Amino acid sequence: MKATEQTLQQIGRALKKVADKFPADQEAAMLTDVHIRVTQETGELVVFNDDDVELTRCVVEEWIDNKDDDFYEGITSVLRKCIDAQKDLLDNLSILKPYAFVLEDDDHETVAELHVVDDDTVIIDSELMEGLDKDLDDFFEKLLKS
Repeated sequence: MKATEQTLQQIGRALKKVADKFPADQEAAMLTDVHIRVTQETGELVVFNDDDVELTRCVVEEWIDNKDDDFYEGITSVLRKCIDAQKDLLDNLSILKPYAFVLEDDDHETVAELHVVDDDTVIIDSELMEGLDKDLDDFFEKLLKS
């Protein structure tokens, strides 16, 4: 799914508001995840902490009444792009590590882990990993023939 510049800016502002609530110079909060809940019918994006306390919200007009069956898969890459654009800010929140940004549907079910903040863990986008299994199989086949 392609996102307009306006959509990227809206999501970026919402992420900045979350970061403003956890400035790096404050004592670390005891959170494990930042939950991003998106409602497909309304386009509403709401960010919660572990205790379901709302941190911020916005409406992404481009997502209102989106009927795509793969809606959540499509917005996953958009959200990851926005998080990556603010990685320096979001990786230094006053939250005890490790913590993650998690995408949820409107039924509160986890759809994807968007970003994990830990000194040793990295989540790689599935688009980058596409075709890796075939490449590895081909490599091992050639290796065994030698």
